[in-house]
Amino acid sequence: MFRREGINQIHFFMKTITIEGHLRTEHGKKAARQIRSQENVPAVIYGGAQEVNFYASAKAFKSLVYTSEFQTADVTVDGKTYRCILKDLQFDKVTDSLIHVDLLELVGDKKVVATIPLKFTGTSVGVKGGGKLIIKIKSLKVKALPKDLQENITVDITELDLNGNIRVEDVKVPGMEIMNSPRIPIASVVLTRQLKQEEASGAKAGPAAKAAPAAAKK
Repeated sequence: MFRREGINQIHFFMKTITIEGHLRTEHGKKAARQIRSQENVPAVIYGGAQEVNFYASAKAFKSLVYTSEFQTADVTVDGKTYRCILKDLQFDKVTDSLIHVDLLELVGDKKVVATIPLKFTGTSVGVKGGGKLIIKIKSLKVKALPKDLQENITVDITELDLNGNIRVEDVKVPGMEIMNSPRIPIASVVLTRQLKQEEASGAKAGPAAKAAPAAAKK
């Protein structure tokens, strides 16, 4: 089983992309359609002193949206730059194209909620023993100050044994409040079919081996 001694975390410098935005002067569905017709995407920055309505080219959002990485964006609008993270996205139900982006501004003393991907390291003893690693959760929802955010949460699975689990409550990250239910499994090692067959064969062989000497005495 996995020993709950706390999982060491490694902090990384997060990747930051740059987005050049343009302040929106008109609002409403008609204005939004006009923006999209020019291959731009409407967006809003929340969380700061005031909401910032802007638009940027669809290509500018591509590396922020179409990735599993957690990263920040420096968005420049009307001469001012905002350090943001992704908050929400909207896609067209028919074309699946990006139609709206919500961003959250990172303010020094204000905690934010973010989804951070997990990075699994090591080879578990259970896998070395013939088991199969099952990853059940690939990211965690956390609440933290901007200074404590990181691009991933590293989880060491080295001591994860056969039939063992690593649960949300086993992950400890300084400066982060993990908001997922603590008992939810993150990763486990299960018996493979071959290992189950070997164990079943061993169990059947045991009674047979004991019966053989008894039969010989008759």
